[in-house]
Amino acid sequence: MALVGATDREGSVGRALMTDLVESGFEGKIYPVNIRKKEVLGFKAYQTVEEIPETVDLAIIATPALSVPEVVEQCGRAGIKGIVIISAGFREVGPEGKELEDKILEAKRKYNLRIIGPNSLGVMRPKIKLNTTLLKRMPKPGNIAFISQSAALGAATLDWAIHENIGFSYFVSVGSMIDVDFGDLIDYFGMDPETRSILMYVEGITDARKFMSAARHFARTKPIIVVKAGKFSESAKAAASHTGSLTGEDQIYDAAFKRAGIVRVDEISDLFNCAEALGLQPLPKGPNLAIITNAGGPAVIATDTLIARGGKLAALSPKTLETLGGTLPKYCSITNPIDLLEEASPDRYKVALEACLKDENVDGVLIIYTMQAASDPVEVAKAIVEVCRSCKYHGKTILTSFMGYGAIEEANRILNENGIPTHSTPEQAVKTYLYMYQYKRNLELLYETPEELPVDFSPPKRPIITIMRGAVMEGREVLTEDEAKRILAFYGLPVVKTCVAKTADEAALLASQIGYPVVVKVLSPQITHKTESGGVALDLNSEAEVRNAFERVVKAAKERNPTAEIQGVTVQKMVKNHGYEVMLGAKKDKIFGPVVLFGVGGIAAELYKDYAIGLPPLNQTLIRRLIGETKICHLLKGYRGLPPA
Repeated sequence: MALVGATDREGSVGRALMTDLVESGFEGKIYPVNIRKKEVLGFKAYQTVEEIPETVDLAIIATPALSVPEVVEQCGRAGIKGIVIISAGFREVGPEGKELEDKILEAKRKYNLRIIGPNSLGVMRPKIKLNTTLLKRMPKPGNIAFISQSAALGAATLDWAIHENIGFSYFVSVGSMIDVDFGDLIDYFGMDPETRSILMYVEGITDARKFMSAARHFARTKPIIVVKAGKFSESAKAAASHTGSLTGEDQIYDAAFKRAGIVRVDEISDLFNCAEALGLQPLPKGPNLAIITNAGGPAVIATDTLIARGGKLAALSPKTLETLGGTLPKYCSITNPIDLLEEASPDRYKVALEACLKDENVDGVLIIYTMQAASDPVEVAKAIVEVCRSCKYHGKTILTSFMGYGAIEEANRILNENGIPTHSTPEQAVKTYLYMYQYKRNLELLYETPEELPVDFSPPKRPIITIMRGAVMEGREVLTEDEAKRILAFYGLPVVKTCVAKTADEAALLASQIGYPVVVKVLSPQITHKTESGGVALDLNSEAEVRNAFERVVKAAKERNPTAEIQGVTVQKMVKNHGYEVMLGAKKDKIFGPVVLFGVGGIAAELYKDYAIGLPPLNQTLIRRLIGETKICHLLKGYRGLPPA
């Protein structure tokens, strides 16, 4: 391996990288490259990589940004195919940095190189003691591959993971992803026999097609778990300035992750909790969780978390209630959550756990233990292990939360050694359970492969193209209401008959032809939200009302939108029967391509923000899942006297 920019100067990046590489115990050959040095930390140094007497596998570049394109060119001439660029100062700083990146990419294409970075912290492979980062400590070998788009967050996470004794197969800091990106690494780690889980910190995706293809291919066999930053517009802007990558609407990322079988979690610690549980426990068959506790407070917190995040308390069967009632003391609460009280013995935990595991209404069990004078955490842990061994889980997920620190350390060790995940708080355990259930649901989506349906109907293309072209020639990105409804009608979709009037007299005439009552709405290419502009008049029952409404809505629209072009009004029949306003839309996202949106429509759409996003193609199952993610779905089934849609 070559380290370009290696030096023995105190406080420099080159010295830190060289020191960490040597002190980690890497047994391969190390070739420092420094144009001014003949030796670095006892190793012979070379002026360029082309002087190295053999072809090396990997070059680490830690030189000023201006010099990096030439160093990459030299690597190409020397036959080096793998490069990690630690240096910063590229597209994230402006046009000059982007120009440097373009030169690097030119050399990459010329020599068929693969490049990680720039702005990379480096890579680690603990099994061979390879540490090309600025981190002095390296985690133990394990089966988790961790990919981070943030160098600083990656460093902090690794330090935390080392403290928690978590092992890694690889760590890769991707930086700005000028070449190697998430899709490439998912492909690589998906094929790697030493990697069982792929964890990622993501700020933005560069190649959505490659990412989705790789994730869908491997998600069935290896959990892919993601923390995605930039949920809100402010944090998305920060992420864009951080890595120079594009960040799309967060809901679209959510939809993409679900469709690709990826689990999205909220916090860094969730990554590892989820990876551990998925590696040790069967997936939940449903959201129904039974909670066993020896204290009421933690169980209440667990229940709050469960319900708030879309889970359900399992409704224990009559047989289970009978078993618990006949075995536990009368003063114990046998309904879910099952409270064994402070003097809970190992036997009480065994009885409750066995009953829950045999109950068909229970999909998973959370066991909570708090330190009480009358109970021994080690003996409780042994009792849990004994039950799990004897009944083999019944295919159900079992998680624990032994609350405390030093006093429950041995109990947690026993549970972990026997494949039962432990969590420091009930909230963490509940979140892990629901992430596991989400993973199971996401995997189901992978098996939904919509077929191309035969379509006999063909809309008339010429009038549709004429409408669209007219809007484009006027520099518009939004069709008027009349234009949009005409296009929908060409496709055979039922729409309310809409007539356009340019004068009050014309509006009154059209209203009399349509039949009262009618609705009048202002017509303007620049006004998409008519209600906010005072541009809607409802339930008009006479010519006089229509004339007055015309003048009123046009005047209000002009006052509130002085620069808008007012083309007149639309006149429509007033629909009075009870119905549901829904929104169905489609757009082409700049990262993921076509997306479909469904949710609450009408004037409350922006207020409630109740909508779900899906990535086509969609079949009936996927469409039902999409609709089911919204609250209005419950209204569409009929609610409080309102008929089903």
